[in-house]
Amino acid sequence: EIALGNAVGSVICDDGIALALAAILAPTFIAINRRVWKAAAIFLSVIYICVYMFALNGTIARFEGAVLLVFLAGYFTFLILQELKNRNENIPIPGMSEIPTESELPEKTADASLARLFTIVILCLSGIVIASHFVVGSSVKLAQFMGVPEVIIGLTIIAIGTSLPEITTCIISARKGFGDIAVGNIIGADILNILWIIGASSVVNPIHVSSKEINFMFPAMIIVVATMLICMRIGYKIGTRTGLVLLGEYLIYIFLTIYLFY
Repeated sequence: EIALGNAVGSVICDDGIALALAAILAPTFIAINRRVWKAAAIFLSVIYICVYMFALNGTIARFEGAVLLVFLAGYFTFLILQELKNRNENIPIPGMSEIPTESELPEKTADASLARLFTIVILCLSGIVIASHFVVGSSVKLAQFMGVPEVIIGLTIIAIGTSLPEITTCIISARKGFGDIAVGNIIGADILNILWIIGASSVVNPIHVSSKEINFMFPAMIIVVATMLICMRIGYKIGTRTGLVLLGEYLIYIFLTIYLFY
Protein backbone atom coordinates (compact mmCIF):
# COMPACT_ATOMS: atom_id res chain seq x y z
CA GLU A 1 0.00 0.00 0.00
CA ILE A 2 2.88 2.38 0.74
CA ALA A 3 4.41 1.82 -2.73
CA LEU A 4 1.08 2.38 -4.47
CA GLY A 5 0.22 5.39 -2.34
CA ASN A 6 3.71 6.79 -2.88
CA ALA A 7 3.44 6.52 -6.68
CA VAL A 8 -0.02 8.05 -6.95
CA GLY A 9 0.63 10.60 -4.21
CA SER A 10 3.87 11.69 -5.86
CA VAL A 11 2.09 12.36 -9.15
CA ILE A 12 -0.53 14.49 -7.41
CA CYS A 13 2.15 16.22 -5.32
CA ASP A 14 4.32 16.95 -8.36
CA ASP A 15 1.42 18.54 -10.24
CA GLY A 16 -0.34 20.13 -7.27
CA ILE A 17 2.71 21.53 -5.47
CA ALA A 18 5.85 21.50 -7.64
CA LEU A 19 4.32 22.66 -10.93
CA ALA A 20 1.84 24.90 -9.11
CA LEU A 21 4.59 26.77 -7.25
CA ALA A 22 6.68 26.97 -10.42
CA ALA A 23 3.78 28.58 -12.29
CA ILE A 24 3.07 30.99 -9.42
CA LEU A 25 6.69 32.01 -8.78
CA ALA A 26 7.84 32.24 -12.41
CA PRO A 27 8.56 35.88 -13.45
CA THR A 28 6.46 35.42 -16.61
CA PHE A 29 4.15 32.86 -18.16
CA ILE A 30 5.76 29.47 -18.76
CA ALA A 31 5.48 28.62 -22.46
CA ILE A 32 4.44 25.08 -23.39
CA ASN A 33 5.92 23.44 -26.47
CA ARG A 34 3.07 22.09 -28.62
CA ARG A 35 4.92 18.92 -29.61
CA VAL A 36 5.81 18.22 -25.99
CA TRP A 37 2.20 18.78 -24.88
CA LYS A 38 0.79 16.48 -27.56
CA ALA A 39 3.24 13.67 -26.75
CA ALA A 40 2.67 14.09 -22.99
CA ALA A 41 -1.13 14.14 -23.35
CA ILE A 42 -1.17 10.93 -25.40
CA PHE A 43 1.35 9.05 -23.27
CA LEU A 44 -0.08 10.10 -19.90
CA SER A 45 -3.64 9.31 -20.99
CA VAL A 46 -2.74 5.82 -22.19
CA ILE A 47 -0.69 4.73 -19.17
CA TYR A 48 -3.05 6.23 -16.57
CA ILE A 49 -6.11 4.59 -18.12
CA CYS A 50 -4.19 1.28 -18.31
CA VAL A 51 -3.08 1.31 -14.67
CA TYR A 52 -6.61 2.26 -13.58
CA MET A 53 -8.06 -0.65 -15.57
CA PHE A 54 -5.46 -2.99 -14.05
CA ALA A 55 -6.51 -1.91 -10.55
CA LEU A 56 -10.27 -2.36 -11.04
CA ASN A 57 -10.22 -6.06 -10.09
CA GLY A 58 -8.50 -5.25 -6.79
CA THR A 59 -5.01 -6.45 -7.73
CA ILE A 60 -2.24 -5.21 -10.01
CA ALA A 61 -0.71 -8.54 -11.02
CA ARG A 62 2.86 -9.37 -12.04
CA PHE A 63 1.94 -9.57 -15.72
CA GLU A 64 0.27 -6.16 -15.55
CA GLY A 65 3.35 -4.74 -13.84
CA ALA A 66 5.46 -6.19 -16.66
CA VAL A 67 3.22 -4.41 -19.17
CA LEU A 68 3.89 -1.11 -17.38
CA LEU A 69 7.64 -1.78 -17.56
CA VAL A 70 7.30 -2.41 -21.31
CA PHE A 71 5.61 0.99 -21.57
CA LEU A 72 8.57 2.44 -19.66
CA ALA A 73 11.01 0.91 -22.15
CA GLY A 74 8.91 2.39 -24.96
CA TYR A 75 9.01 5.80 -23.28
CA PHE A 76 12.81 5.75 -23.04
CA THR A 77 13.03 4.63 -26.67
CA PHE A 78 10.79 7.52 -27.69
CA LEU A 79 12.99 10.01 -25.81
CA ILE A 80 16.15 8.67 -27.47
CA LEU A 81 14.60 8.81 -30.95
CA GLN A 82 13.34 12.36 -30.34
CA GLU A 83 16.78 13.48 -29.19
CA LEU A 84 18.41 11.99 -32.29
CA LYS A 85 15.79 13.65 -34.49
CA ASN A 86 16.33 17.03 -32.82
CA ARG A 87 20.08 16.75 -33.28
CA ASN A 88 19.71 15.92 -36.96
CA GLU A 89 17.36 18.88 -37.42
CA ASN A 90 19.66 21.13 -35.32
CA ILE A 91 16.75 22.27 -33.15
CA PRO A 92 18.07 24.79 -30.59
CA ILE A 93 17.41 24.30 -26.90
CA PRO A 94 15.19 27.11 -25.51
CA GLY A 95 17.07 29.63 -23.40
CA MET A 96 20.51 28.35 -24.44
CA SER A 97 21.21 30.54 -27.48
CA GLU A 98 23.15 33.16 -25.53
CA ILE A 99 25.24 30.68 -23.55
CA PRO A 100 28.68 30.08 -25.09
CA THR A 101 29.44 26.50 -26.04
CA GLU A 102 32.43 24.58 -24.75
CA SER A 103 34.28 25.12 -28.05
CA GLU A 104 33.87 28.90 -27.72
CA LEU A 105 35.63 28.98 -24.36
CA PRO A 106 39.37 28.72 -23.75
CA GLU A 107 40.33 25.08 -23.09
CA LYS A 108 41.31 25.58 -19.44
CA THR A 109 38.25 27.72 -18.74
CA ALA A 110 35.93 25.18 -20.34
CA ASP A 111 37.42 22.28 -18.37
CA ALA A 112 37.27 24.23 -15.11
CA SER A 113 33.69 25.39 -15.74
CA LEU A 114 32.45 21.90 -16.60
CA ALA A 115 34.20 20.35 -13.61
CA ARG A 116 32.80 23.03 -11.29
CA LEU A 117 29.25 22.69 -12.64
CA PHE A 118 29.40 18.90 -12.46
CA THR A 119 30.59 19.06 -8.84
CA ILE A 120 27.85 21.53 -7.89
CA VAL A 121 25.16 19.37 -9.51
CA ILE A 122 26.34 16.22 -7.72
CA LEU A 123 26.58 17.97 -4.34
CA CYS A 124 23.17 19.62 -4.67
CA LEU A 125 21.44 16.42 -5.78
CA SER A 126 23.11 14.48 -2.97
CA GLY A 127 21.96 17.07 -0.45
CA ILE A 128 18.38 16.93 -1.70
CA VAL A 129 18.31 13.11 -1.66
CA ILE A 130 19.80 12.91 1.85
CA ALA A 131 17.41 15.56 3.17
CA SER A 132 14.44 13.76 1.56
CA HIS A 133 15.54 10.47 3.15
CA PHE A 134 15.62 11.96 6.65
CA VAL A 135 12.34 13.83 6.16
CA VAL A 136 10.56 10.69 4.95
CA GLY A 137 12.08 8.40 7.60
CA SER A 138 11.28 10.68 10.51
CA SER A 139 7.79 11.51 9.25
CA VAL A 140 6.87 7.85 8.69
CA LYS A 141 7.99 6.85 12.19
CA LEU A 142 6.01 9.73 13.69
CA ALA A 143 2.91 8.87 11.65
CA GLN A 144 3.12 5.17 12.56
CA PHE A 145 3.50 6.08 16.22
CA MET A 146 0.31 8.15 15.93
CA GLY A 147 -1.53 5.26 14.26
CA VAL A 148 -1.86 6.86 10.82
CA PRO A 149 -2.84 4.25 8.15
CA GLU A 150 -0.14 3.20 5.67
CA VAL A 151 -2.09 4.46 2.67
CA ILE A 152 -2.21 7.99 4.12
CA ILE A 153 1.51 7.83 4.86
CA GLY A 154 2.17 6.88 1.25
CA LEU A 155 -0.26 9.36 -0.28
CA THR A 156 0.98 12.33 1.72
CA ILE A 157 4.17 12.12 3.80
CA ILE A 158 6.27 9.83 1.61
CA ALA A 159 4.86 11.36 -1.58
CA ILE A 160 5.88 14.86 -0.50
CA GLY A 161 9.25 13.66 0.78
CA THR A 162 10.13 11.83 -2.44
CA SER A 163 8.88 14.81 -4.47
CA LEU A 164 11.22 17.29 -2.77
CA PRO A 165 13.77 17.05 -5.64
CA GLU A 166 11.04 17.90 -8.18
CA ILE A 167 9.67 20.71 -6.01
CA THR A 168 13.14 22.23 -5.53
CA THR A 169 14.13 21.87 -9.18
CA CYS A 170 10.86 23.32 -10.47
CA ILE A 171 10.93 26.37 -8.22
CA ILE A 172 14.57 27.20 -8.98
CA SER A 173 14.13 26.62 -12.73
CA ALA A 174 11.00 28.76 -12.89
CA ARG A 175 12.53 31.62 -10.88
CA LYS A 176 15.54 31.67 -13.22
CA GLY A 177 13.34 31.78 -16.31
CA PHE A 178 13.75 28.14 -17.38
CA GLY A 179 10.11 27.15 -17.00
CA ASP A 180 10.40 24.56 -19.78
CA ILE A 181 12.78 22.59 -17.56
CA ALA A 182 10.18 22.61 -14.76
CA VAL A 183 7.46 21.37 -17.12
CA GLY A 184 9.67 18.61 -18.54
CA ASN A 185 10.67 17.60 -15.03
CA ILE A 186 7.05 17.17 -13.95
CA ILE A 187 5.91 15.31 -17.06
CA GLY A 188 8.85 12.91 -16.78
CA ALA A 189 8.22 12.39 -13.07
CA ASP A 190 4.51 11.71 -13.67
CA ILE A 191 5.38 9.01 -16.18
CA LEU A 192 8.16 7.40 -14.14
CA ASN A 193 6.17 7.35 -10.89
CA ILE A 194 3.48 5.18 -12.45
CA LEU A 195 5.48 3.02 -14.83
CA TRP A 196 8.52 2.40 -12.64
CA ILE A 197 7.25 2.41 -9.05
CA ILE A 198 3.95 0.59 -9.65
CA GLY A 199 5.36 -1.55 -12.47
CA ALA A 200 8.46 -2.74 -10.62
CA SER A 201 6.65 -3.14 -7.28
CA SER A 202 3.87 -5.28 -8.76
CA VAL A 203 6.35 -7.47 -10.64
CA VAL A 204 8.12 -8.23 -7.35
CA ASN A 205 4.87 -8.73 -5.46
CA PRO A 206 1.28 -8.20 -6.75
CA ILE A 207 -0.24 -5.00 -5.35
CA HIS A 208 -3.63 -5.30 -3.68
CA VAL A 209 -5.90 -2.28 -4.18
CA SER A 210 -8.83 -1.49 -1.89
CA SER A 211 -12.19 -0.19 -3.13
CA LYS A 212 -11.49 3.23 -1.58
CA GLU A 213 -8.21 3.45 -3.45
CA ILE A 214 -9.91 2.46 -6.71
CA ASN A 215 -12.81 4.87 -6.25
CA PHE A 216 -10.81 7.82 -4.89
CA MET A 217 -7.05 7.61 -5.31
CA PHE A 218 -6.84 6.84 -9.03
CA PRO A 219 -9.68 9.19 -10.06
CA ALA A 220 -8.05 11.97 -8.00
CA MET A 221 -4.75 11.42 -9.81
CA ILE A 222 -6.43 11.40 -13.23
CA ILE A 223 -8.38 14.58 -12.43
CA VAL A 224 -5.25 16.47 -11.32
CA VAL A 225 -3.23 15.35 -14.37
CA ALA A 226 -6.14 16.14 -16.71
CA THR A 227 -6.43 19.61 -15.16
CA MET A 228 -2.71 20.17 -15.70
CA LEU A 229 -2.92 19.12 -19.36
CA ILE A 230 -6.03 21.23 -20.02
CA CYS A 231 -4.44 24.31 -18.42
CA MET A 232 -1.30 23.77 -20.52
CA ARG A 233 -3.42 23.48 -23.68
CA ILE A 234 -5.15 26.83 -23.10
CA GLY A 235 -2.86 29.23 -24.94
CA TYR A 236 0.03 26.78 -24.54
CA LYS A 237 1.20 28.58 -21.42
CA ILE A 238 0.71 28.42 -17.66
CA GLY A 239 0.86 31.15 -15.05
CA THR A 240 -0.38 32.17 -11.62
CA ARG A 241 -4.00 31.16 -12.25
CA THR A 242 -2.99 27.67 -13.31
CA GLY A 243 -0.76 27.39 -10.24
CA LEU A 244 -3.57 28.42 -7.91
CA VAL A 245 -6.00 25.95 -9.53
CA LEU A 246 -3.55 23.05 -9.15
CA LEU A 247 -2.65 24.06 -5.59
CA GLY A 248 -6.35 24.28 -4.70
CA GLU A 249 -6.96 20.79 -6.07
CA TYR A 250 -4.07 19.46 -3.99
CA LEU A 251 -5.47 20.96 -0.78
CA ILE A 252 -8.88 19.42 -1.51
CA TYR A 253 -7.18 16.09 -2.18
CA ILE A 254 -5.34 16.19 1.18
CA PHE A 255 -8.57 16.98 3.03
CA LEU A 256 -10.47 14.14 1.33
CA THR A 257 -7.59 11.69 1.88
CA ILE A 258 -7.60 12.31 5.62
CA TYR A 259 -11.41 12.22 5.74
CA LEU A 260 -11.74 8.93 3.83
CA PHE A 261 -8.77 6.93 5.10
CA TYR A 262 -8.17 8.08 8.68
